[in-house]
Amino acid sequence: MGAIRLSVRYATGLTYAQITAAAAVTLVVLALSRNTVGDARQLLTQANLVALIALMVGAGIVDTVVGYFNVYPTFSWFAAGIAPTPAQQRAAMRIGPRQTVIQFGTWAVSAAVYTVVNLGAGGGVAYVMGGAILFGGVAAACMGFLVTQRMLRPIVAASLTGASATSVTMPGIQGRLLTIWTLFSGLPTLGIALIVLARSNGWFVQKTAPVEAAVLVLAGISLIFGLRSMVLVARSIADPVHDVVLAMKAVERGWSGVSVKVYEPSEIGRLQYGFNRMVAGLAERNRLRELFGRYVGVDVARHALQQGGAVGGDVREAAVLYVDLVGSTALGASRPPQEVAELLNGFFKIVVDTVERHHGLINKFEGDAVLAVFGAPLPLDNPATSALETARALVPGLTALPDVEFGVGVSCGSVFAGNIGAENRYEYTVIGDAVNEAARIADHAKDWDSAVLCSGAALARADAGEARHWAVRGSTVLRGRSTATVFAEPVL
Repeated sequence: MGAIRLSVRYATGLTYAQITAAAAVTLVVLALSRNTVGDARQLLTQANLVALIALMVGAGIVDTVVGYFNVYPTFSWFAAGIAPTPAQQRAAMRIGPRQTVIQFGTWAVSAAVYTVVNLGAGGGVAYVMGGAILFGGVAAACMGFLVTQRMLRPIVAASLTGASATSVTMPGIQGRLLTIWTLFSGLPTLGIALIVLARSNGWFVQKTAPVEAAVLVLAGISLIFGLRSMVLVARSIADPVHDVVLAMKAVERGWSGVSVKVYEPSEIGRLQYGFNRMVAGLAERNRLRELFGRYVGVDVARHALQQGGAVGGDVREAAVLYVDLVGSTALGASRPPQEVAELLNGFFKIVVDTVERHHGLINKFEGDAVLAVFGAPLPLDNPATSALETARALVPGLTALPDVEFGVGVSCGSVFAGNIGAENRYEYTVIGDAVNEAARIADHAKDWDSAVLCSGAALARADAGEARHWAVRGSTVLRGRSTATVFAEPVL
């Protein structure tokens, strides 16, 4: 919304509040003027007419000049589209209260002047005029505040950007509802009761005067103007709540970056501000969870969240796959570091995609090697079968990489799978003879044309369908081990 359009709507809203209050005062005065104690004809004297014109002109000038200086500092930066300073933020928050004081002040002065001017016509006339105008001032000020609060939402939202909605305050839901009830229900009811008592006692209304018209006028004011004001209050509450509800639905659908504008420094504003902080916290938690899963694996991240991050684990049957590059040290010495990193990233991408496609877990990267686990932390029906299928599926992708030789080893057995470390820093890992055996088999596989070997234990635990793709090639004592290991390689 442009600043000019906003200014026009703001001025129109305040004019509406003034005209509405003036109409209410006129109706009250006309209903009571002919029945007051004193000479009611004094209402039409030259003095009253001069006072009326002077007060209208004076009130218009005061409202215009003071209102201009009240809103200009705020409209200037808002129209320019620049961020407000702290002083400008505070000034924007004071527009509504200041406008209320300005409007009520002009009506209060008018009430005092009319009371003094009409004292010569009798106390009844003076008090009716003064009281009615004072009532109009209260009505104009309250409706003007509601209009200001609604019309200037874009400015308030802009001024609260980057600031806490709890740093300033304004009347909240309870305060607004009580104000409207007091103004358009309590005061008219009190006025009706006062008219009845005044006629009974002859205070400022003649004892024989009919008061039905005055009572109907006050009841009509309570119904008509009260309804309009209540609509303004209801919209001031319903609009921001509706914004929050729509934003919540967007969050439920998984939309990121959802937020609502904070344009109320009240409990409603704190609701808007709190919702934005909640969504920001959810987004931050999702980012952390995504990073956590990216570094340790989605399954490990989910397992850690379920277990509360406790240190510990259990012994289970799992298959281990180890992939190691050949001659990576020579590559690092003969090629630029960036080129080596790109080559390793291509290698790791093939391994990670293939392992995850077969429901395995990338446990860790060890320089130019990858350790993958099948059956932990999530159980698999046949970990050995999944690991062997993965080993065979790796060959086409890794063979297509330029200047890359590798060895793949698969083993199976009982391992400890869980978190190790300290409470403030731990790592999910697998420990056991099968892990060491898989690494040694991968090293031995580098000397074979297939570049892929598995242990006899892994082959024995695989199902018949997968076992048909492998053939036993003998046994050997692997480096660092004291007993011979039976090994097999894939066959066409």
